[in-house]
Amino acid sequence: MPDWTDVAAGENFPPGATRLLDLDDVAIAVINVHGQYHALENVCTHDGSPLLGCGLDPEDLIEGEEITCPRHGARFCIKTGEALSPPAYEPVTTFPTRVENGIVQVRDDRWD
Repeated sequence: MPDWTDVAAGENFPPGATRLLDLDDVAIAVINVHGQYHALENVCTHDGSPLLGCGLDPEDLIEGEEITCPRHGARFCIKTGEALSPPAYEPVTTFPTRVENGIVQVRDDRWD
């Protein structure tokens, strides 16, 4: 079973905040949505461009439980990764998160 990777202390990761990390060459965006932490692969399934870290403010790309690709406007559900609008039709991979001893953690469980 893959190890959990520390993202940030929960006290420093308030609602609306985002963090980007590289987990074994997989770009992951971790997002606090109303006090719940969600992690998804930081790539639009339409054209492979990053969802966050593109130079735009995350507040301009995230609304509620949805994130919008800055290139072509595809929307995804942050919680499930589901593609919600064209031009993306495939979901974004999501990853489990947890808070352990006050630290937000994520892991890639695809190879369990």
